[in-house]
Amino acid sequence: MVKKGECAVKIVEIRGFHVGFSPTPALGNARTFIRRRDFLLLQVVTDDGICGWGEVFSSPHAAGALIQSRFAGLVLGQSPLEYGRLWEAMLSTVGYDRRGVAIMAISVIDMALHEIAAKAQNVSVAAMLGGALRDRVLAYASGPFIVDSEAPYARYAVEVEAYLARGFRAIKPRAGVDPKADGRMALALRSLVGAEVGLMVDLNQGYTARAAISSARRMEEADLLWIEEPVLPEDIEGYRAVAAAAPAAIAGGEALGSLAAFRDFLSARAFSVVQPDMTVCGGYTGFAKVAALAAAYDLPVMPHVFGTNGPPCRWRRCYRRAGAAVRPSFRMSRSMRPTTRS
Repeated sequence: MVKKGECAVKIVEIRGFHVGFSPTPALGNARTFIRRRDFLLLQVVTDDGICGWGEVFSSPHAAGALIQSRFAGLVLGQSPLEYGRLWEAMLSTVGYDRRGVAIMAISVIDMALHEIAAKAQNVSVAAMLGGALRDRVLAYASGPFIVDSEAPYARYAVEVEAYLARGFRAIKPRAGVDPKADGRMALALRSLVGAEVGLMVDLNQGYTARAAISSARRMEEADLLWIEEPVLPEDIEGYRAVAAAAPAAIAGGEALGSLAAFRDFLSARAFSVVQPDMTVCGGYTGFAKVAALAAAYDLPVMPHVFGTNGPPCRWRRCYRRAGAAVRPSFRMSRSMRPTTRS
């Protein structure tokens, strides 16, 4: 516990771990089949041994390079309790890249700093940020995924029944094969799960606005909670057209990296559900700014996660068991002599 008048803890080391896996079968969506997933997990360590973790799944190697070349020097030797000041200090060094890799690199550091700050005060991150608003949340199953075959939705019924058996009461399958097939799939799943289970679909940026509207109309009777990412993430006009014509709520924002990008979409009334991703939009600090902006438009925020199971809990358990046998991909200390594993 840090007491008034005491010297705050200092950050003395940053360790980066490049990890990944090859899902079997590949995770299919409207745009691609994901055959490899890579991540950067970042461990930030203080002088009294407190550790915090962050992660990024989009452009992890580029984010790691930016941390080593630009951001580590701004953080090492500083107090993690001043995460807000450090966030601004890092952002102030960003020139043109305010919606891409630089924000992701800031995100992973900010997540780690928040964990350290909470541990230093012997509270949870939620308590440190003002207290949890609820102690239970509804979890939905993110799947099934499209399969690489002539019948891409063929196993959806079997997989959805498995989700229901595990207790899930909301399910989000991938869609976007074509509007007619989407409609048949959504109606079949609604018939399978009944009226009391929530259904959403994720189009993963796979359609033009016209095709997305056609798909949405064919899925109307499935009574979807939302349709996610119908068009490319920067297509504000496309989003606005789909939002105006689709019978279901439109969700998006997971690929947006700056507060200004969210401002543009919300002022265009392009979203009904806002989905910032903490690893993309600036960590806890950036996420809180987006949530405040969404509140000004009276819109719900549904955090997006497609990382290593949210906070990298599973990987951390493996790391603790393996101990020193797990070597960082890169390491930086207050001496500012980076070491990189070949």
